[in-house]
This record gives sequence, C-alpha cells and structure tokens, in this order.
Amino acid sequence: MAAVRAARLISRKAHVLPGQLHVTELFFEVPKNHARPEAGTLKLFGRSVRKHERPIVPLSASELAKKEKLPYLVYLEGGPGFGNRQPQQHAVTQTALSRGYQVLYLDYRGTGLSTPINADALLGQGGPQEQADYLKLFRANSIVRDLEAVRLCLTEDFEPDARSWSIFGQSFGGFVSLTYLSKYPQSLREAFLTGGLAPVKRTADEVYSATFKKVIERNIAYYIKYPEDVRNVRQIAEHITAAGGTEGLRLPSGGRLTLQQFLSVGIAFGRHGGLDDVHALVLQLAADLDQFRLFTRNALAAFESHISFDTHPIYAVLHEAIYNHTPGLASNFAAQRVGRDLRSFQWLSDAAAYLAAQPHDQPLVFSGEMVFPFHFDNCPELARIAAAARILAATTDWDEELYDVDQLGRNEVPVYAASYIDDMYVDFGLARETAALVKGIKVLETNSLYHDAVRSRSDEVIGQLFRLRDDSID
Repeated sequence: MAAVRAARLISRKAHVLPGQLHVTELFFEVPKNHARPEAGTLKLFGRSVRKHERPIVPLSASELAKKEKLPYLVYLEGGPGFGNRQPQQHAVTQTALSRGYQVLYLDYRGTGLSTPINADALLGQGGPQEQADYLKLFRANSIVRDLEAVRLCLTEDFEPDARSWSIFGQSFGGFVSLTYLSKYPQSLREAFLTGGLAPVKRTADEVYSATFKKVIERNIAYYIKYPEDVRNVRQIAEHITAAGGTEGLRLPSGGRLTLQQFLSVGIAFGRHGGLDDVHALVLQLAADLDQFRLFTRNALAAFESHISFDTHPIYAVLHEAIYNHTPGLASNFAAQRVGRDLRSFQWLSDAAAYLAAQPHDQPLVFSGEMVFPFHFDNCPELARIAAAARILAATTDWDEELYDVDQLGRNEVPVYAASYIDDMYVDFGLARETAALVKGIKVLETNSLYHDAVRSRSDEVIGQLFRLRDDSID
C-alpha cells in the first residue's frame, strides 16, 4: 500500500469542559487527492479528549507529557456525511477515558468542519463533471488515508510501539474501519464496530434487495403499534395529492412535500424510538387537517426535520456509492430500481396511481434508508447539485477497491463487532457473511438492539463490546 504523508497541524486550541474533560481542538491540512499531493489541500477538524485532572501535587513536565501520549481511540461516525457531536455529549468519551485512552473525534473530509460539502462549495469546482470528480475524492479510501496522515502527525513523538491506535466505527464508520483493516492494518491496535459490518462483496442492488424486506417488517411493526395511522397516513397522502398535485406543497425552506417525499420518512424506522417519531409527525399533520384543512408551518417544519438531506448533502450524494466497492460497479439509483419492482413500493413509479389503487383499509408503505432521484427534485440544496449526483450514480471508474478480502482473511488485528439481527440499515445476513471473512473477529449478535444503539442504548452496547475484548472464552 502506498505510503501516506503526515498531515500538517495548522491549529491547536485547548479547553477544559464541564465533566473534567480536557479538549483540544485541532485543524489539519491534508492533500485533496493523496495520489496527487500537488492538486491542493483540504482542512480536517477534530477534537482530542482526555481527562482533566487536578492532583494535590502538581504533575511534573514529564508526567504531563506522558498524559498527552496516552493511546488513542478514534471514533468513526456513521453517515456518510455527518460530523461529530461534542465530546461531552458522546457516550464513548467517558467509557474510553475510564479505560486509559484519549479519544479523537475527527470529522471526515466533507463533513462537520472538515472542508464541508455544500452546494456552494461544490458548484465552485466547475461544471457537473468536475463536481462529480471532486465528490469521488470523499469515499472511504480517502478517509482512511486522512486518518493515517493524522495518526502520523499526532504520534510522531510517541515511542514506536505506541504509535498504533484503536478505532471505533459506528455504521458507515464500520465500513471505514474495514477499509482501514484492509489497507493499513499495521497502524491499528484494535477495532470496534457497531452496526458496521459492511457488505464487502455485494452490490448496491443486492444490498437493497435485502434491506427492503426489513423495511416491510418495520412497516408492519409500525401499523401494529399505531393502527389508527392506517387512516391518518392515507388522509395525509390524499391531501398532499389533492392540494399539491404533481408539484407538491411548498415547504418553509423552499423544498416540496410530495407523496413520495412524505413516504420516505420511514428512514426513522431503523432507530430506537423511530416508530414513535414518525407517529408523532403523522399525528401532527393529521391534527392540522382535522382543525384547519391544511398543514401549518410548524407541521411542515417538523416534516423537514425528518428529511435532513439539505443540511447533509454529502449523505444523499454518496450514499449509494459506498456500495461500489470495486471499479466497474455503478449504483445507478439502485434503491429506485429495486424498489419500484416491489408491489409495496409501486409509489416509486407512480405515486398517484399507487394511492388510487390501494384499498382504504390497507396501509401505505414507507421506505427506509434509501435515497431516490425525487429527493434531488424536492430538496432545494440537492436540486442545485442534481446533475453531479446523476453523473456520480452512473460512474464506474472508481480509483481502487475499498476492501482487500485476502487481507481481511489473514487479519491479526483484534476486531470486536456488535451486529443487530433487526437492523434495517445494515442487513444482518450480509453482515454475518462479512464477519466470516474477517479472521479472528468476535461478534455480539443481538435482537434486542437497533442500529443506533451506540447512541440510544450506549452503556449496554459499549459495555458488551469491551467485555468481548476483556473476557477470554478459553
């Protein structure tokens, strides 16, 4: 694997936060294209966190230096497309600090404060083809090289045997972790994955063929819990169709609420409390219709909060690209193609016809974690970069494979993974298939947690992962 140059540290500011956290805000500079360092640079932002202690006897300079060289645990966020939360808001922080790590929360390139992708920045790259070429630099292989560059920078003065670090990958962060294990295993001490066993040998079409089945199961669970929403959802759908027509209703931010857009809020079904969140939205919209015969601004704003692609456009643009694990593959809006062939999702082809044909006593079916072409029509930020998104969807000339199955098969890095049987986002069967490819992996399989357990049931899942590491079965 080609060598990576160390990142250049360009800013470091330290603060003490409530909860006795010593947080250092870091900005780095890395090549935009690691294969062509002369092509310009990007900025990466991260926060390094360790315990802030006030001992009775002040620490010596050497003791302070030792504190600064604690082994790193690097948290890899899900997405793709989301920056990190504040360290004091993250459950991983206290668990890791109590076990002797310092934690690094590094925003991936294009997210958070790391040269974020937005429509204005992307349009500045040139025409749609230039924009698509730029977006290709934001995949997991580039993220891993960024991580390596930052590791080399931060551990430059560490003892040689202390320069490797641990990684903790949630969801897409697990995908990144498997790429890291494939390309730079010598840099890793251990890896923890939660809901992130990527389908390393499967295409986007195969992924969606599996996940649509779980989406249908979650719809059944939703209507069992809230049977009154069979009527409420239809009432909302009929109003959107009658009042908005094919163009939909205008949203406060300038986007459009169409029937298709409404039925895509099922993305929440994969989270703890997701059924309840969708019901709360449906209840608010239905109450508006009952009282006012229209949707109020508050209700429309509540809907917008469920579809956040405008504030995280990289998520929508690159979501299917994460499954193009080898050159030659194109996603071509796989979720749209797979879903429209399923009876429950005929609304992807013709929403009005679907609504008219569906009996009134039968529930309308929501989609899950899928990005469809209509999102690039109805979300104003996405509409500005739709041409680039279409080019990217048809792209097959990816620069390299994301995973090295042979390397995973001879892996020597300890890997501990939580895999969720009822995961709506990462299919359990495909995750188990991947686990079988990783030598030495230990996997916690459970049907009592959903995909976001690291946030919603953090003590439970993080505790069990560390028990996998600490407990020996022999």
